[in-house]
Amino acid sequence: MSNTAAHDDLDSPWKEVVEHAFPEFIDFYFPNINRQIDWAYGYTFLDKELQKIARDGELGRRYVDKLVRVTTLAGEEDWLCVHIEVQGEVDPGFERRMFVYNYRIFDTYDRPVASLAVLADDDPTWRPDRFEYERLGCRHSLHFPVAKLVDYIADEESLLANPSPFALITAAHLYTRRTRKSPARRFDAKRRLVRLLYQRNWSRQRIIDLFRVLDWILKLPDSLERQLWQDIENIEGERNVTYVSSIERFAIERGMKKGMQQGIEQGIEQGIQQGIEKGIARGIEKGIQQGLAQSLQRQLNRRFGPLSAEVTLQLENATPEQLETWTDRVLDARTIEEVFAEG
Repeated sequence: MSNTAAHDDLDSPWKEVVEHAFPEFIDFYFPNINRQIDWAYGYTFLDKELQKIARDGELGRRYVDKLVRVTTLAGEEDWLCVHIEVQGEVDPGFERRMFVYNYRIFDTYDRPVASLAVLADDDPTWRPDRFEYERLGCRHSLHFPVAKLVDYIADEESLLANPSPFALITAAHLYTRRTRKSPARRFDAKRRLVRLLYQRNWSRQRIIDLFRVLDWILKLPDSLERQLWQDIENIEGERNVTYVSSIERFAIERGMKKGMQQGIEQGIEQGIQQGIEKGIARGIEKGIQQGLAQSLQRQLNRRFGPLSAEVTLQLENATPEQLETWTDRVLDARTIEEVFAEG
């Protein structure tokens, strides 16, 4: 996988959003199937069952796979095996993997399985929807419904007006591919989607959950990320809501994870276990410092206006303990000098 592909890996956010709003996922991408399901009976994710299938079988690389039990309007209990292909190129083994999943689930649990696929690659001509072969008069085949994200490119305005959370997620995915070489355009796209997110009549938790997905998909350089945080605070001020503190905690967690990864890489390069442990420790500290510094910088901007280069440098070089002390002072301090006063 290329560095760009790794940077824009959509595996985790897709998993989160499918679990977050599964009925809406089916309704948006597979409306014909949605009309056959009786959602009044609920649905159950069968993660352990699917993990066993994946562990026992030679299935190759897997992306987002979910196994879900639903009840149809005909009163039948069915299992849906949902695959989401998120790589940016054609996978010649995809159809076979769909086939193997389907028959292994059937063989293991003696349950009919409906396999679905969402394809997020860039090639409009690659539309795998079946796997079949015939030998000596014996024929095996699997035909499965497919949703292709690039099909939505020509209908961007309808996507942005659609009340489904998966319309915003699909738009974010398309923007990611369109803006890979232009951070400024990605910033504008992300800001537009965040504003739409706040305009939806959704619960606080849904907004936060979907923000996490948008934030993961549409990654920005640190400088533009800080500018976006300021815009988010302005949006919340306009709408008289306070979600940003929860989102900031996520940003700090993300910084810690990034720091841990940097530490591991540094330790591996050194080639000794001690280096790995020290690298992880330094990475965690750096991640915490970055998250706290960004949060404090926004608060200082709001209280005292644009910061001098000296103050910005002081924030970048501060320890987590110093940042916590200054954060405690910022609400009551009358001047910026009182925030940074010694003692």
